[in-house]
Amino acid sequence: MNLGRGSGILLHPTSLPGPWGIGDLGPEAHRFVDFLAAAGQTWWQILPLGPTGYGNSPYMCFSALAGNRLLISPDRLVEEGLLAREDLRDAPPLPTQRVDYAGTIEFKVSLLARSFRRFEADAPSGHRQAFRAFCEAQAGWLEDYALFRALKEAHGGRAWTAWRDELAKRRPEALAEARRRLGESIRFHQYLQYLFFAQWAALRAYCRAKGTRIIGDMPIYVAHDSAEVWARPELFHLDARGHPTVVAGVPPDYFSATGQRWGNPIYRWDVMARAGYDWWTDRLRANLSLVDWIRVDHFRGFEAYWEIPAAERTALKGQWVQGPGASLFERLQEALGDLPVLAEDLGLITPEVDALRDRSGFPGMRVLQMAFGSDPKAREYRPHNHVRNCVAYTATHDHNTTVGWFTAEPGRETTQTAEEVARERAAALEYLGTEGREIHWDVIRLALSSVADVAIVPLQDVLGLGTEARMNRPGTARGNWEWRLAPTALTEGVVRRLRDLTRIYDRLPAGPAAAGWPSEATGRRAA
Repeated sequence: MNLGRGSGILLHPTSLPGPWGIGDLGPEAHRFVDFLAAAGQTWWQILPLGPTGYGNSPYMCFSALAGNRLLISPDRLVEEGLLAREDLRDAPPLPTQRVDYAGTIEFKVSLLARSFRRFEADAPSGHRQAFRAFCEAQAGWLEDYALFRALKEAHGGRAWTAWRDELAKRRPEALAEARRRLGESIRFHQYLQYLFFAQWAALRAYCRAKGTRIIGDMPIYVAHDSAEVWARPELFHLDARGHPTVVAGVPPDYFSATGQRWGNPIYRWDVMARAGYDWWTDRLRANLSLVDWIRVDHFRGFEAYWEIPAAERTALKGQWVQGPGASLFERLQEALGDLPVLAEDLGLITPEVDALRDRSGFPGMRVLQMAFGSDPKAREYRPHNHVRNCVAYTATHDHNTTVGWFTAEPGRETTQTAEEVARERAAALEYLGTEGREIHWDVIRLALSSVADVAIVPLQDVLGLGTEARMNRPGTARGNWEWRLAPTALTEGVVRRLRDLTRIYDRLPAGPAAAGWPSEATGRRAA
């Protein structure tokens, strides 16, 4: 499938501004779509939308199919009569520049519980029937997920392997008893999913009306403490108690001298293959129902993956193991047709990985921050060597911002030596033909000028922000996924400059010019 020439912005909804502690799917998300349209952008790229768990990472979720309750907009609940306006008046003073996850979770879960009680007592017209229809349509995954979350709460948040044996092993009589005992909690978690998917559907419809398409993100692995692993343990390498015997990660790399030990359980690909990869078909179908294209994270793991004994504390003592290869994607294409998939083909990429990507017809990624150093594929990442069927990035959520990349002290953000950093920066300036005073705009111009079908820029780069605005530091567990956009950052000057560059390099979408900017701010607290 062809992406078509265009450009877009990478920004996860949690990073949007707003008064409720974390970005959500409400007014500020719609206002951001207005910004994209005004700036001539075709694409909005996001991170996974699932319910985050350990470390608040969207790549380590309690479910591969559920939505994140923290993204539910209180403002929209007021508009729909699922909260009263006075319910928002006692909101705590939460930070606006970063997400305070502990405080935000406490506030929003309490608020959502209040909405649920209101729904149960007197649901507004149409909502009760819509909720029932949603639960019936999504029962294939929703029933397991809601029971999993209810049981997890009943066990003080402990992982499912620490539950009573008959619950951890899903004995039918134990599950039946739990459903009776935890009925209200189960229904609450079903209600949260109903809210999330309804608000996401409204936001996506707004995107379509504005000509904005969405690139989603699907991690290759799922979290061990997730509804999917608890419900289908036979699909993973687990011991008799349910603990992983081997876990996922990558060997030493640009980000870490000891590699990255992610801790996700490894799939039993032989079992999945015998079942016709139905689990993957269902997962990809569900993800594609929410977005226009999907970035498949760690694509190289489908060709060969780094398997680490679970007892190891680092990723050093792993080994490469053959993945499912083309057989998986052939089956997915048989079931779903042409796949609008973008392959995240970064890291230690071999000719075999390239061949799998090309055989499947998927565009790959070209990250400009990796084009001037010692990366084995640096030459391919330079724009004069790009191909049309790829997506050019200034950086990704795992990289430093472009300003941070160019100015950070050596050894603080990567495994590079001071000499390597100096050579990389000199090579970048020589290639760019500038002195680097506005390095972020220099690299944005480079990405937009590429022959690549699509160019994606993290919003932090558009705003020229430094390392303080970095979204994630791979291999670290704290302080990630917290950055938020300042409410006044998206100025008319930013819109005009981005749109001008987009026009110069023939990336403007077809159709009439977008309305002026800024649009009226809509993210105020309810009075």
